[in-house]
Amino acid sequence: MSLHPPSDRSRVGPLVAAGLFLGIGLGGFVDGIVLHQILQWHNMLSSVVAPVDLVSMKYNMIWDGAFHALTWTMVVIGIGLLFRAGRMHDVVWSGRMLVGSIVGGWGLFNLVEGVIDHQLLGIHHVHPGEHQLAWDIGFLLVGGVGLIALGVAIAGRARRRGRHSAMRSAAHVAV
Repeated sequence: MSLHPPSDRSRVGPLVAAGLFLGIGLGGFVDGIVLHQILQWHNMLSSVVAPVDLVSMKYNMIWDGAFHALTWTMVVIGIGLLFRAGRMHDVVWSGRMLVGSIVGGWGLFNLVEGVIDHQLLGIHHVHPGEHQLAWDIGFLLVGGVGLIALGVAIAGRARRRGRHSAMRSAAHVAV
């Protein structure tokens, strides 16, 4: 039982956490579906074991499956956190805050995965071959930093809008 009445919604952390996990998982799905499967630019370990024959393609497919299992797990955790946040009476329920957090989580996924897999480990690159470093850096800047900044902007706008609504409500009650 909460000490605050249902109208006293002030926390955003649980909703943001849910959105970040959803964004990490969904961003991973976009990466795997678009870059691995549709465009077939790379696989999880394509710079380690080039997918040039059936055996090496199957090896890469297993690691792509493990990658998708991890992203699926992130989405499941995000759904659980979202359900939990929805049951908390003091959590701000904002579509913009959730969307901003999801976009930010997607960017966070791209930034971390890009730095670790593309730069540090070199297990694959966004688009291998000529100009692969440019593709990797572009992915980090646009898909990582850019999406994080967009998510922060969306969530920040929701936060400011929530403060203005709270001040208007308080002014209305005071009158």
